[in-house]
Amino acid sequence: MFYKFARALLRPIMFLLYRPKVEGLENFPREGKIILYSNHISALDPVLIGCIVPRQIYFMAKMELFKNPILGAIIRALGAIPVKRGTADLSAIKHSLRILSQGKVFGIFPEGTRNKSGKLQAFSHGIASIAHKSKANILPIAIVGQYKPFRSITVRIGKPINFSEYFQEKTNTEILEKMSVSMGQALKSLLDYNEN
Repeated sequence: MFYKFARALLRPIMFLLYRPKVEGLENFPREGKIILYSNHISALDPVLIGCIVPRQIYFMAKMELFKNPILGAIIRALGAIPVKRGTADLSAIKHSLRILSQGKVFGIFPEGTRNKSGKLQAFSHGIASIAHKSKANILPIAIVGQYKPFRSITVRIGKPINFSEYFQEKTNTEILEKMSVSMGQALKSLLDYNEN
C-alpha cells in the first residue's frame, strides 16, 4: 500500500524533472518471479526504475541506509532488503529467495556500489547465486546519461535472460562466473559503450 502511494507521488515528479526516455518496457514481465538488475550511477536509480516499471520491486539496499531511523523506516516500508556489503549475507539472500518464491520482483545493483565512471565493474557472484537457487529469469536494465533537471535520461530494458541450462547442475564457482559474465555482457550491450 505504501509502495503504491509513494510511486503515485514520485512518478510525476521524476518524469517532470528527468524526462526518462524508456526503451523496451514491453520486455518487463507483468507477472511471475523475476530478478531485475541495473548499473548504478545515482541514489535515484531505484526511484527511477520503480517509477517506470508497473510492479513493486524489492530492492537490496546497503545496511548503512537502515541506520538512519527515518530513512530506514521509509525504505523498509517500501520493501527494501538490508544487506551487509562485502560479505556473503545469508539473511539477505534468504530474504531475496523468499520474495522470488512468492512470484515477486527482486532488484539488485550487482556492481555493489554507485559507479559514475561509465565503465561497468565486475559483478559479484551474489546475483548469480540467487538466480541459480531461485531458478528465476534475470532482466537487465541500463540507465544511460546523467540526472540533470529537465534533461532526458535513457532507461533501456533488455530481454529476460534464462539460465535454465545451468539449473540442473549443482552450483559452483565456474557456473556462477559464467552466469555473471553473461549478465555483464547483456548489460554492457544495453549501455552501448564505445570501446574505441
